[in-house]
Amino acid sequence: MELDSIYQEKVYAGVLGKIIGVYLGRPFEQWTYDIIMQRIGEVHYYVNDKLKKPLIVPDDDITGTFTFLRALKDYESNLDIEAKQIGQTWLNYIVEKETILWWGGVGESSEHTAYQNLKNGIFAPQSGSIAQNGKVVAEQIGAQIFIDGWAMVCPGDPEKAAVLAGKAASVSHDGEAVYGAKIVAALESYAFVETNISKLLSVAKTLIPKDSSIFRRISDIEEWHSSEKDWKKTRQSIENRYGYQHYPGGCHMIPNHALIILSLLYGEGDFDKTMNIVNTAGWDTDCNSGNVGCLIGIRNGLNSFDSGTDWRGPVSDIMYCPTADGSQTITDALTESYKIIKIANQIRGIEFQPPKNGARYNFEMPGSIQGWKGAILNLTSNSSFLEITNVEGHSHTGSRALKIRYNLAQTESGKIFANSFFPKELTQLTGEAKKTFFSYNFLCCPQIYSGQLISSEVTADINNKQPLSFRFFVNAYSKSDALTTFGAEIITIKPGQTQKIDWKVKVPDSFPIAEIGLEIISVKNQTDGVLYLDYVNISGKAFTKFHRPDHVNPLARGKVPDRNAAVMWRQSWIKACDHWTDRSWEPAFKISNNFGRGLILTGSSEWSDYTVSTDVKFYLGKSGGIVARVQGLQRYYALELTAKGILRLVKVLDGVTILCEIQETFELNKAYHLELGVNGSVITGKMNSKSILEYDDKNNPLLSGSIGLVVEAGTLFTEMIEIT
Repeated sequence: MELDSIYQEKVYAGVLGKIIGVYLGRPFEQWTYDIIMQRIGEVHYYVNDKLKKPLIVPDDDITGTFTFLRALKDYESNLDIEAKQIGQTWLNYIVEKETILWWGGVGESSEHTAYQNLKNGIFAPQSGSIAQNGKVVAEQIGAQIFIDGWAMVCPGDPEKAAVLAGKAASVSHDGEAVYGAKIVAALESYAFVETNISKLLSVAKTLIPKDSSIFRRISDIEEWHSSEKDWKKTRQSIENRYGYQHYPGGCHMIPNHALIILSLLYGEGDFDKTMNIVNTAGWDTDCNSGNVGCLIGIRNGLNSFDSGTDWRGPVSDIMYCPTADGSQTITDALTESYKIIKIANQIRGIEFQPPKNGARYNFEMPGSIQGWKGAILNLTSNSSFLEITNVEGHSHTGSRALKIRYNLAQTESGKIFANSFFPKELTQLTGEAKKTFFSYNFLCCPQIYSGQLISSEVTADINNKQPLSFRFFVNAYSKSDALTTFGAEIITIKPGQTQKIDWKVKVPDSFPIAEIGLEIISVKNQTDGVLYLDYVNISGKAFTKFHRPDHVNPLARGKVPDRNAAVMWRQSWIKACDHWTDRSWEPAFKISNNFGRGLILTGSSEWSDYTVSTDVKFYLGKSGGIVARVQGLQRYYALELTAKGILRLVKVLDGVTILCEIQETFELNKAYHLELGVNGSVITGKMNSKSILEYDDKNNPLLSGSIGLVVEAGTLFTEMIEIT
């Protein structure tokens, strides 16, 4: 298939179908058909409100799908990628016991078991094999729930998609589970070019052994479907022959895969009908619904969601993908779609630049709002409104824009904004809603920091009756974690005029930026009209210091902590170490790791050339120091001091390589000023502004990434870290 606009729209529709399916099925995950019918009845739409649960949540089905596919990006878009490299991607992005996986225990959770194998040096595919883990563990559902991305980079090529899916699935699974993953990937890949469900199944079945249980089960359901028109009766046949009672383990592949086939055949390609069947049928509803939603989205494109049921509105493209790369936690369906599209092009040797020069928010697909929302401040009039929609045209750099239609009374102002860090509403969750949202931990870094540039173009509709004033702004967590607004210069724009904006953001140190947006300021009795937002981009170097904020006072040992003290300055770091003390009398950054390397990280995966510096002390440790260009837990540069008195530059890339080193003194509880600079391929380290190390890394250099601290088998601490 050509990687044209039709392909791109189908990828976006597939990603939307995936997240809609997961969000739809998540609130009643693992309920049986009987319980669903008793408690909520047939599922035709989102039921999260009925069950007092949030709709948009972190979920393994979503995070794993869009994280593990990064293996292709990290390993040079090589279609011959090996399972071992995909396994290394697990180790790179997963924060142990925190992100992506169900941490249900070795021997209980297939993914937890495989992760522990990988960590212990057992490479994929052995890490997920029956020989290593046993048949029960190896044949659970996880092999297929992460698999959609491998299909979307191989449009119209089910054989290639199945090969990649098999390698990815084998990191954690084996046997029938891998066959199921291959089927899902082949179906999705072929759905780019074929709409007939029976033909899709016919082709997919050729890619697995005919004597496999998955093959026989698909054939059974096809036969039942040919003679029975009531999907509920066929569902009962599935439960009788392939139900959970026949398969040990927590969530076996075969029963759930059966419900996917059931919904595809009886759903007849209709998104609403297919979602109704796969969710009402029960068992692992978010997993099954996510796979089926992706497949139908690919098959039908954006027409999937045109039935009149508002699937897209409540979701607003929003996705959460918490990993060791915290800058990509807050993301959206369009952003992830263009990542997939870029990989697919690179696989074919084609350079691809996402729309509008890669702007963070580009709005280039119909209906996409990329998580932006509107609010009216100081609301006084019942007739006031603020609406945002995606429209064609009104863009100087692409084909679409975000339309902002407003009617504001005097003293009112309207704002549209997107979350760039931990959304404020998440801090206010309680009870079942909080438990549900944080069942997979929400690790996150801001997408923008002080010193960086917000760029945009805004156009006033030619039919506006009067000029209007607006400004860009950011909201940052400040004292007691209240949101404080920091605004750009107010701009007045005339009807039909376009205004280009470049605003360098400046907020106090350790004030994490939670929102970026645009405010329309009413200056007359009534302001109404339309603005068009072409794009919003974030670029440039961060210039800031990270420390305990001035408004958080250190307390003497034994004092009662201030319950209203801000915590978001700490939440803006990814903790990937055993301990980071939060005792207020301790240094702001005091981290420990029991065995091996532990890190804390902040910043963006897109930062390139900068210097990070700090004064560190050790209580104990094999080695430790500062890190730069961090692209996960297995990909970064470090300037380290070792207990043997060696100062060294280190590159971590699927293993530790010492780039260069010199002999130095080392004393416990003594301050050492470390500076690590990255400029192109040249890496420079300094200690106490004297000892200097420099290395030109010509061998697969890491050219961008975040910053942090690293400690190996010990404890180090500092009060401040600076980036310039």
